[in-house]
Amino acid sequence: MQTSHLDLGCGHNPRNPYKATILHGIDIRQPPDSSVATNFIYTRGNFALEPLPFGDDSIDSVSAFDVLEHVPRQLLTPEAVLRLPFIDLMNEIYRVLKPGGTFLALTPAYPSEAAFVDPTHVNIITAQTHTYFTGKTPSARMYGFVGNFSVRCVRRDAPKNIYKPEQPEWRKWLRRAQHIVTTGHLSHLLWEFTCDKHTN
Repeated sequence: MQTSHLDLGCGHNPRNPYKATILHGIDIRQPPDSSVATNFIYTRGNFALEPLPFGDDSIDSVSAFDVLEHVPRQLLTPEAVLRLPFIDLMNEIYRVLKPGGTFLALTPAYPSEAAFVDPTHVNIITAQTHTYFTGKTPSARMYGFVGNFSVRCVRRDAPKNIYKPEQPEWRKWLRRAQHIVTTGHLSHLLWEFTCDKHTN
């Protein structure tokens, strides 16, 4: 059975955390070398401003590694129309995911310096941001969010634990401890959501 994964902001290192048989990547940069992954399909596009070029209920899982912090929360168009690109992107992720599909995101989060040091970070994520998109009545409804996600996991973690999920658990715990000892905290926040929707 074929499964499909979409890696947002894939760059030259597309990730396939759920080992899907078909890997899609989308980024604003030049496409990576064609040998970067087998069964890899690259699309050049700006998903922060444009709809995702995939059909409704067409993707089994979506990932966003170090991506959400670059998506503007508000944007004024030349026609003086206020857009909410972060809300729009979360709607698009919900739209393309199959019922029961998975959204996985890893983001530097407040109060870590990593959330602020990059001048292109315009969307600071906190430990409570996910509540705007999850549960029976997501808070982002008031801003036009139409999706429904339920939480599988929300936790702070060391980035390399997520980049290399095949590591043994003892190594992940050690890496977390090293981060806490050296910096006083874990810099990144992990979201893993289930797409809750039903087809008629």
